[in-house]
Amino acid sequence: MKQPEIDWANIGFGYIATDYNVRCAYRNGEWGEIEVSSSELINIHMAATSLHYGQEAFEGLKAYRCPDGKVRVFRDDENAARLQSTCRGILMPEVPTELFQEMVTRVVRLNERFVPPYESGATLYIRPLLIGTSAQVGVHPASEYLFLMFVTPVGPYFKGGFSTNPYVITRDYDRSAPLGTGIYKVGGNYAASLKANKIAHDMGYSCEFYLDAKEKKYIDECGAANFFGIKNNTYVTPASTSILPSITNKSLMQIAEDLGLKVERRQIPEEELATFEEAGACGTAAVISPIERIDDPTTGKSYVFSKDGKPGPISTRLYNTIRNIQYGIEPDIHGWTRVVIE
Repeated sequence: MKQPEIDWANIGFGYIATDYNVRCAYRNGEWGEIEVSSSELINIHMAATSLHYGQEAFEGLKAYRCPDGKVRVFRDDENAARLQSTCRGILMPEVPTELFQEMVTRVVRLNERFVPPYESGATLYIRPLLIGTSAQVGVHPASEYLFLMFVTPVGPYFKGGFSTNPYVITRDYDRSAPLGTGIYKVGGNYAASLKANKIAHDMGYSCEFYLDAKEKKYIDECGAANFFGIKNNTYVTPASTSILPSITNKSLMQIAEDLGLKVERRQIPEEELATFEEAGACGTAAVISPIERIDDPTTGKSYVFSKDGKPGPISTRLYNTIRNIQYGIEPDIHGWTRVVIE
């Protein structure tokens, strides 16, 4: 295979064209055959429900080139399950787990030359996308859908990789409603965060930090990532009806238990931030982004978790453990990884 001319160690988190994507259409009540495409374009009707009524869902996962030469993916069955939950929530046909995983395998193998080398710190990001494609004027579900996957090599989500970042609490914007679509991975949730995110960046912060939309009292999400705090040998993460169930967070909770920590998933009042020894944002893109501090411009409070700018010891151990499992370095005792290229 001819290797692409990419500076693996210095790529950011963005789109780089690769060779192929894979697609599967839903028509007449059933999924068709998987098709391979070299086009980066989709031919879509101007009245498609995805464009007008938000019938759109996506996922995000990664493929890792490991020290043993194999390429692995991490918990793609969980991505399939989460997409199925989203499909039920916004009335789209569920993508079977077998179809999802077969498309993951194919798209990675077709683009094997774009899987970054192990030593680079970069990974191959996989983006599954499901959209309503049939023409519909009137708020009703589509009758036809397109499910596709493309890949792109990516570097760290935040500059500096596993390093601390400052966050700022926003009270003027909500990412999602308590009984809305926050638990589903749909584009509308991310559109709702764009303005708050830009304001946070303009203020010099890495990301915005949301409180619950109903009372502005409890911790919700760190931008598009889940929050966790560490105190008294306990991993604490919010329980909420508007938070996307992060596969990374789910994995970290299990790893925390494996390492002897207690795990609590519950409501976290903002004032409890002052009691945490460490804090972080977690998700597929960043894995763990340790939080340096969270500022609240409304109250003037600043919750500091790292005075020296370094990640805390427990966050570091969690990060190293999950990364080592993803790269096949530590034993995968829970069966989370799947080899897609031997």
